[in-house]
Amino acid sequence: MTELDRKNVQGFVIRGYRLPFAGYVYLRIDDAAQARAALAEFIPQVISAAQWTDKPESGVNVSFSFEGLRALGCADRSLDAFPPEFKAGMAARATVLGDIGDSAPERWEAPFRDRQAHVLVMLSAKDPSALAERDGRIRAAIERAGGASVIGDQAGAALEGGREHFGYADGFAQPSIEGSGFAPEPGAGAPDGDGWRPIKPGELLLGYPDEQGAITPAPPPDELGVNGSFLVYRKLHQDVAGFRRMLREGAANFPGGEELLAAKIVGRWRDGTPLDVADHAPDPAVVADPNRNNAFDYAKDPEGQRCPIGAHVRRMNPRRSLPFDGKLVNRHRIMRRGITYGDTLPEGAEDDGKDRGVIFMCLQASLARGFEFVQSQWANGGNAFRLAEDQDVIVGPHDTEGPAKMTVPGKPPFFLGPLSRVVTTRGGEYYFTPGINGLHHLANG
Repeated sequence: MTELDRKNVQGFVIRGYRLPFAGYVYLRIDDAAQARAALAEFIPQVISAAQWTDKPESGVNVSFSFEGLRALGCADRSLDAFPPEFKAGMAARATVLGDIGDSAPERWEAPFRDRQAHVLVMLSAKDPSALAERDGRIRAAIERAGGASVIGDQAGAALEGGREHFGYADGFAQPSIEGSGFAPEPGAGAPDGDGWRPIKPGELLLGYPDEQGAITPAPPPDELGVNGSFLVYRKLHQDVAGFRRMLREGAANFPGGEELLAAKIVGRWRDGTPLDVADHAPDPAVVADPNRNNAFDYAKDPEGQRCPIGAHVRRMNPRRSLPFDGKLVNRHRIMRRGITYGDTLPEGAEDDGKDRGVIFMCLQASLARGFEFVQSQWANGGNAFRLAEDQDVIVGPHDTEGPAKMTVPGKPPFFLGPLSRVVTTRGGEYYFTPGINGLHHLANG
């Protein structure tokens, strides 16, 4: 079994901190030498994946865009070896991702429209005071060293009960990684006979064996690339009033009622109970049991009678269900991270015009095979699932000609629609998250 060099992997790549407060600071590099000096001060604050028993009060993680690596003075032979989608940046991949209309890059917030957010500094903390203290230390280091400018920031905070703004409990399904030091949980890894095994680390980290037994290539030198991972960062605005209205209007004609329809849209009841495990009612005992709340694979539900084939979580990870097999799905796994931002919209309230949503992040060894494939092929289209042009209700752009819909199998089937966009991209970028070894390499120039 492959063992990870955990002390040299940035911690959030393979473990979720579950610290309820977050801050994201966007930096533009103005002077390479001075910025490297500031980075050297950051490194001791970066949380690694080394084992710890007591959760830290706060911590830092750092990632760089392609333009950021160039501005930092990264060598040409390293820059040339990065994949084309990372070099191009997220805005240039808008048509692939479905970032059109209100989500088009020209409508994004300023730090991301012109690719000036070179460095993403991610802060996690147990409470607001710990977050403010850590944020102050980072900004002081930048001011002392010079060479970089703070051009924007974003706050995030977990909502009560670990739910997102549409009301669903989140954070259940993450891949178990071979060699991570954490015991695999049922349903989290790759299907293996009648059970599950951890995903090979090369699906998420550079320089390790992947699911096909090949070593995932890392940009040279190894001190820079090995233990690194590619980070997707997206600020996603949620139209909560619009989602509630769509759900309410659809449920008026759906025989199971509003909560069952909400579960059919996502594939889990709002408390997190998987439909494939309990399709008639939520079950708090299942939610509380890590051996059951993710242990399903759709193999006995090929037509989607329990969990619709077009449900959000089934699209994002089809597991072992026709027309897929486990080997195909294992090549498109991502490690999801992120947190909600903005105040909750009270139940029954009209849209108040405030910005609220989720900071979505995910990590993978290949942006093309990971996030871009999942978003473009599984979320934005239906062909892979034999659903024609049906798109994901939650994150689909719904830009097809004619009314967009979701099919809920049954006798007769139910068609939810017409659908419109309920999640809008406000900005984002592709980042490279070096290992601790890579941070030292960059700081040393």
